[in-house]
Amino acid sequence: MALSRHQRGGRPLKRVPEKRPELRTIIVFCEGRNSEPDYINGLKKLPHIAENTALSIQIHPEPGVPLTLVKRAIEHKNDPEVDECWCLFDVEWPKNHPNLARAIDIARANEVSLAISNPCFELWLILHHQNCSAFLDTASAERLSRSLDGRTGKSIDPAVYMPLRRKAGRHAERLDVRHERNGTAFPHDNPSSGMYKLLRSLEGEQQDGRSDC
Repeated sequence: MALSRHQRGGRPLKRVPEKRPELRTIIVFCEGRNSEPDYINGLKKLPHIAENTALSIQIHPEPGVPLTLVKRAIEHKNDPEVDECWCLFDVEWPKNHPNLARAIDIARANEVSLAISNPCFELWLILHHQNCSAFLDTASAERLSRSLDGRTGKSIDPAVYMPLRRKAGRHAERLDVRHERNGTAFPHDNPSSGMYKLLRSLEGEQQDGRSDC
């Protein structure tokens, strides 16, 4: 009778652990408001994003600083461990943020990606609930956003928005197509939001029939 490996005194074979693929590192720079960080933290918790991407947030404590966000992103972009840097900021109406055009030009020259919402991030939140094609000032967008999700404070519940994010992405992309067709140039492309581009970077091209969670 043949002896087993254990009976012969040989060492048992060790299982070699599978090496996990290296995570992409993406840093998102945004203003120190509640809704943007809340939303990004919601994305971080989605299992398919957490398994593939190290997503971190850098928050500037003061609002209204697109150029500052871009400059900070450029500093991190030179880190070989960082794959992508994104800046999230608003246009604001009736008075636009200063240095918007300069911030965009510098970002593009340094390969920093942008997700700009016009007039503000609340427009992106609105698009989760409904389409929106009419010009909005910032105050009107904030009021409409609050009426749609019922929040009373500045923070949002990401769990409300995550299942609807692809619907919002389709609405936002259609707005961009409409502005391009009409020859509407920035910053007059109100309403619009580039947040769908960030989602596409994180999740790839998603089919409408796939689950949103």
